[in-house]
Amino acid sequence: MTLDRRLPLSGLPLSGLLLLLGLPAAADQSACGPRDQIVARLAATYGETRQSIGLGNNNAVMELFASDETGSWTITVTGTDGVTCLVASGLAFEALHEPLPPTDSDA
Repeated sequence: MTLDRRLPLSGLPLSGLLLLLGLPAAADQSACGPRDQIVARLAATYGETRQSIGLGNNNAVMELFASDETGSWTITVTGTDGVTCLVASGLAFEALHEPLPPTDSDA
């Protein structure tokens, strides 16, 4: 299993990312494996820990891993079959907690 073949987000159109999030089996199969092994490799190689989680199409679990020290990040998707695939990765991760923009009450 080669985990260093993470797919960069740059150059991947949003529609492609959404397709991969909805259909984890469509991801590059060489970047897939048992979740525990992938998570351990992200921690050991990149210092990344889980920062957020969400549920996608077909009950696929999307997780965002990132390193506070290096700013590297990786998005994974785990299907109901338990196989985790690396979907995207990049640099300059920042955790944001932004409020919703004010709503215009003038109708």
